[in-house]
Amino acid sequence: MSIKEDIPAIFLDKVSPRGFEAIQKTKDFVNDYCIPADEIYFSQISTDPARRWKEIPPIIETLKAKARELGLWNMFLSKHYKEGPQYTNLEYGLMARYLGRAHTAPEATNTSAPDTGNMELLAKYGSPYQKQKYLQPLLDGKIRSAFLMTEKGVSSSNALNMGCTAKKNSRGNYVLNGVKWFASGAGDPRCAVWLVMCKTDNNAKKPYQNHTVLCLDAKKALATGKAKLVRPLHVIGYDDAPHGHCEIQFNDYEVSSEEMPNAVLAGVSRGFELIQSRLGPGRIHHCMRAIGTGEFALLKIAHRANYRLIFGKPMKERESFLNKFAQSRIDINRCLLLVLNAAHKIDISNAKQAQKEIAMAKIETPRTISDILDWGIQVYGAEGVSQDTELARLYALNRTLRLADGPDEAHLAQLARNEAKKFPEVDDFFAHVEQQRSKL
Repeated sequence: MSIKEDIPAIFLDKVSPRGFEAIQKTKDFVNDYCIPADEIYFSQISTDPARRWKEIPPIIETLKAKARELGLWNMFLSKHYKEGPQYTNLEYGLMARYLGRAHTAPEATNTSAPDTGNMELLAKYGSPYQKQKYLQPLLDGKIRSAFLMTEKGVSSSNALNMGCTAKKNSRGNYVLNGVKWFASGAGDPRCAVWLVMCKTDNNAKKPYQNHTVLCLDAKKALATGKAKLVRPLHVIGYDDAPHGHCEIQFNDYEVSSEEMPNAVLAGVSRGFELIQSRLGPGRIHHCMRAIGTGEFALLKIAHRANYRLIFGKPMKERESFLNKFAQSRIDINRCLLLVLNAAHKIDISNAKQAQKEIAMAKIETPRTISDILDWGIQVYGAEGVSQDTELARLYALNRTLRLADGPDEAHLAQLARNEAKKFPEVDDFFAHVEQQRSKL
C-alpha cells in the first residue's frame, strides 16, 4: 500500500517528494527492524540492580547504525534549524506516527524525548561552547540529556510555583538549592548535560523574568556530592531503566568558576521564553507518537480478535466488537487531523500562533489513545495487564502524557479563557443577524 493512502488527503499537497520518501522509509524501518527489536531490547536490560542503570541494551546501537545508513536521523529538527535534515513539522509528524509504534524507534533515529527538545534549545539559543560541548554529541547520538523542571510538592505546570534557586555567591558563581523530579533521561549512564530551570531572581513586579535555564555538566555536578541523583521514580510500576525519570537534589551545589561563563542558556531571566519555545513542537511529537501507539494497539486488538472465541464465535464476527473497533478508528483519525493541523500551523506561522491548535491536540490525543489502550487490555483479558503483551507498558507511558508538558486541565483552562475572550463577538454576530433581518 502506498504511503499516501495513510495520509489524510487534505495534507497530501503539503508533503514534499523528499518527505514522502522519508515517511515511507520510517514506516518500513519501524516495521522491519524496531518492532521486532523491542522484545530483544527489554530482554537485554539487566535485572541486577548493580548493572540495571549502568548498561545500555546492545541492540540499540545496531538499530542506530541502520537508521543512519537509511538517512533516518534527527528528523525532528525542522526547516528552522540548519543542524538537521530540515523537514517540515508536518512531515516529521507523519514520521513520528510510525516511530510511536515501537519503543526502540525514537532512540534508534535520535528523536527521543527529552533530547529532541533539548537539542532544539541548544540549536536555537546555545553559545558556540554549548553547541560544541553538548549539542554536537547529542546530534551524533553519543550522549543523552535531561531537562530538570518539575518539582516535588508544587504544581509545576505553572513554573511560577518553582522554588529551586540559583543564587550567586561572593565568587560570582551560582549556588543551587532545591529538588527536581521526573527528570526523564537522568538515569541513563550516557546523560552528560542537564538543562535546569531555576529561580535566579525574586522580582514580584516581573514574575516571568525570575527564572533562568542553566546548562550544567551532569557528571561533574554528581561528582561533587552536592548534586545527588536520589532515585528513579516509577511510572505506574515501571522504572523505565536505563532511561529513568529521576529525583535530583541540589544542596548548595556551586557551579564551578570554570563552568560559570557557559552555565546560562540564552541569558538570565529568559527561562519562561525558553520553556515555551521548547514545549510547542514537543507536544506535537508526543501526540504523533501517541497516535502511532494507538494504531499499533488496534493491530494487536485485530490480531487477538482473529483467534479469540467468545462462546464458540470468533470475536472478529461480534457486532459489538466491530462497532467498537470502527469507533476507535474514527477516534484516531480525529486526533490525527487535529495534530497534523497544529503541525502545519506551526510550519506556516510559529508555535505561539498555533497555541490553540496545539492545545486541542494535546488535550484530545493522549486521553483518546488511553481509552483505546484500555480497551485493548480488556480484549486481551488478564494477558493484557501482564508483561506478555506491550499494552500495559504502552498504557503506562501514554497515561503520563496527560500530565507531561502540562496536564489536561491546564490546557483546557487556557483554551477556555482564550475562547471566552471572543464571547462579546457573539453578541455582535446576532445583532448583525437582527439588523439584516430588518432589511429583508
